[in-house]
Amino acid sequence: MTDASATSAPFVSVERLADGVAVVRLDRPKMNALSTELLRQLAEAAESLTADPPGAVVVWGGERIFAAGADISEFGGPEEATVIGGHFREALDAVAAIPRATIAAITGFALGGGCELALACDFRVAADTSKLGQPEVLLGIIPGGGGTQRLARLVGASRAKDVILSGRQVAADEALAMGLVNRVAPAAEVFNTALEWARSLASGAVLAQSAAKAVIDRGLDGSLAEGLSLEQEAFTEIFRTEDAAGGVRSFLEQGPGKATFTGR
Repeated sequence: MTDASATSAPFVSVERLADGVAVVRLDRPKMNALSTELLRQLAEAAESLTADPPGAVVVWGGERIFAAGADISEFGGPEEATVIGGHFREALDAVAAIPRATIAAITGFALGGGCELALACDFRVAADTSKLGQPEVLLGIIPGGGGTQRLARLVGASRAKDVILSGRQVAADEALAMGLVNRVAPAAEVFNTALEWARSLASGAVLAQSAAKAVIDRGLDGSLAEGLSLEQEAFTEIFRTEDAAGGVRSFLEQGPGKATFTGR
């Protein structure tokens, strides 16, 4: 099943595969520039995946490029910046809020807003030839789609400042070493690598994955004590699911790794 925003220019599509994985595809030639219209469609796609969650999600820009960044032609003064920043916040927050594991499959470039979209996902698989970065400072501006915050939380403040203040492009091997990406694969294998990872996650205990994701993300916004309280609440709540009951029973009867989960 394939859904796309009902506009004259569908830049984002969602394909739900039979194995429980949903693929969010960006398709705005030539560079997948993140225009306000693309961001609107991306927000709609993410909201639909939140309302009716799959098992896992892959975000893909195609074989040539993930996304080169925001559509610079839409830039102007402070008023335009407010509008553009609002669209980025809405779309990327919606991606981050999808209650399932999300994997960015990165080929070519993921720069500026493209890197920020990848950062809004839980995991990143990058081509060995790919480049990532936040080059906004080279235009005399700063990241406006979450780069200063999500990158710093992912790789640490010092590494984030190195990338953002220089505006440099980070090669895949360095991105892997600093924790900016999780896996590196040959360009021709990136999508399938991300898809297989997503299939593995989708076949697991997706309700437990969702609860753990939410607690990790929310816990980072507060103190350790607040995070531990969130964890305790979620730990208790997950025991209300059929998956938890079946998983514990399977462990006691058959040992670890034998449970089958239904997402209920």
